[in-house]
Amino acid sequence: MPEPVFKVWMQPLEAELEKDKLWLRARNDFMAGWIREKFLAKIQEASAEVLGFIPTIKIEAKKQKKFQPVLAELNQNSAQAHLPILPEVRSSCVFRYYFEDFVVGPSNELAFLASKSFSQNQVSTDQLFLCSAPGLGKTHLVHSVGTELLKVSNKSRLKIAYLTAEEFASQLVSALRSKQMELFKAKFRQNIDVLLIEDIHFFQNKQKLQDEFLCTIKSLTEQGKKVVFSSTFLPKELEGLDAQLVSRLCQGFLAVINRPDQETLLRIIEHKSKKMQISIPKDVGEYLACSVNKDIRQLESCLLNLILKARLLKRNVDLSFAQEVVRQFKPNKGQEIDLDFIIKRVAQVFTLPEEALVSKSRKKDYVLARSIIFYLARKHTDLSLGDIGQRFNRKHSTVLKGIAKIERECSRNTPLGRQIKQSIKAVFASPS
Repeated sequence: MPEPVFKVWMQPLEAELEKDKLWLRARNDFMAGWIREKFLAKIQEASAEVLGFIPTIKIEAKKQKKFQPVLAELNQNSAQAHLPILPEVRSSCVFRYYFEDFVVGPSNELAFLASKSFSQNQVSTDQLFLCSAPGLGKTHLVHSVGTELLKVSNKSRLKIAYLTAEEFASQLVSALRSKQMELFKAKFRQNIDVLLIEDIHFFQNKQKLQDEFLCTIKSLTEQGKKVVFSSTFLPKELEGLDAQLVSRLCQGFLAVINRPDQETLLRIIEHKSKKMQISIPKDVGEYLACSVNKDIRQLESCLLNLILKARLLKRNVDLSFAQEVVRQFKPNKGQEIDLDFIIKRVAQVFTLPEEALVSKSRKKDYVLARSIIFYLARKHTDLSLGDIGQRFNRKHSTVLKGIAKIERECSRNTPLGRQIKQSIKAVFASPS
């Protein structure tokens, strides 16, 4: 863009990158709205090119985040006593998704209705457990629950804690080290109205964490407060979990999101393309829905790549161009994605013999490659955890642990996470 335009509109922006989210803050609401309207597409293109992945972009006015001062009084007392201050509970500004943007089909209708009814106080339970394979929409629904609860609540200051199980664990460890357990308990048991917590499988084989989390859930539900859990696994699939905690997780409403059918995928493509103000030809939409059909997040990424690259290269979004882009997201045409294919391609990417991956070796590269296979097998096949483990002479719990590690590193966008993403991308690229 012209330099004067850049200096007036772009240069004053403050930026913050949080995992896959890019927050841009303008001087005021007017500037934020103008930038969203006029420059969002350019910012999307530039950020995708520079960062190497496509972030979710939020443009807002520069002001104090709307986090509720849940621990204000406690934090003030802590400051006076020269103790570390616990983070405040996050509120509505972290929720990026809405029920209105969720495309409903046979695979997710129950989870959608359960989530919406739960957030509108239309069901007689204070617990909701959402389960799905990666990329099928459980985080979208968790965010939507938070958004809807704030909208329908009569409380002007409804206090919601939204975090992952790993973040809960990290805050617990910090509280133990700084001898602030009373503050920690007050934060999660007395000073919130709703707890939204993702990736429950992180608690496996961590007894101290499980004990504290179980007490937290009991305290909240006894007060009539709400709790929402999400996980890639059903409670019965989790090992190394206290029986009381498993029982507690199963007490509320449990909803599973399955893989979407063709019609739902087509409606997702139509919905997303409209939001990006572009019309996708029917044959392109049908091709995308057939080619990238097991992970909605991957489908959205593929669609966004297609649109951004078409704009950058000034090309039409047609079938041939779509086929070029999709090659980066799936194996060669006609190649079935089964466990044998995954093992073969991961071995090639890591330049390891296939027999090494099923051996007892605990070498670092072997373990990482093996975990990626576990993750991809869970995501792209219908094999159970036990079936996957049997192929590698591993226990169900080992497979689950490997999958959880891959998910965690990728979601945190660590150097290892970026390496894993590149490795997965290479698995589905055309072999040389």
